[in-house]
Amino acid sequence: MIDNFSILSSAILYMFILDPFGNVPLVLSILKNVDEKRKKIIIIRESLFGLCILLFFFFFGKSFLNIFHLETVAVTIAGGVIFFVIALKMIFPGSGGNTALFGADEEPFMVPIAIPMIAGPSALATLLLMTKAYSGDVHWELFASILLAWFFSSCILYLSPILYKILKHKGLNALEKLMGMLLLMMSVQMFIDGIRELFHL
Repeated sequence: MIDNFSILSSAILYMFILDPFGNVPLVLSILKNVDEKRKKIIIIRESLFGLCILLFFFFFGKSFLNIFHLETVAVTIAGGVIFFVIALKMIFPGSGGNTALFGADEEPFMVPIAIPMIAGPSALATLLLMTKAYSGDVHWELFASILLAWFFSSCILYLSPILYKILKHKGLNALEKLMGMLLLMMSVQMFIDGIRELFHL
């Protein structure tokens, strides 16, 4: 069985993937013309949509991976590589940015907040990897860690107007880079663990 520390560490890892601090400026940009009360309702609704998509992949992702006969070692190493790439993008986002992809005058529905901000390719791919790597007795503990990560990420998005006023754009960027650095170290550790298991070191 997995202990509380493992549940917490898994939740923190998954929250890094969801990257709520990086999404705060995008959410504010999308909802800039929406009334404050309506803005909160939209964030709650889109967060719930995102959760439904994440849970669908959580419960049926293992069957998807079993079709390809993927072993745990392969999943561990692949997860390390994926997290490494995500971390690099968080630390070095590039000069262009993503904001142009999400500019919209109408009220968003499903896209782009639920998909791809919350239930994006990285989050769904990570879910597939985690459900394969942590199967059996820890299934419901993993479920709890995903709910925790989603809950705290949704809270951050819900409080995005307040966070932006306090931290400003530079503060949010600094937080995202810090999360990227931590994720980078965790990705290297995952890769090392996979290599050790592969060669029985």
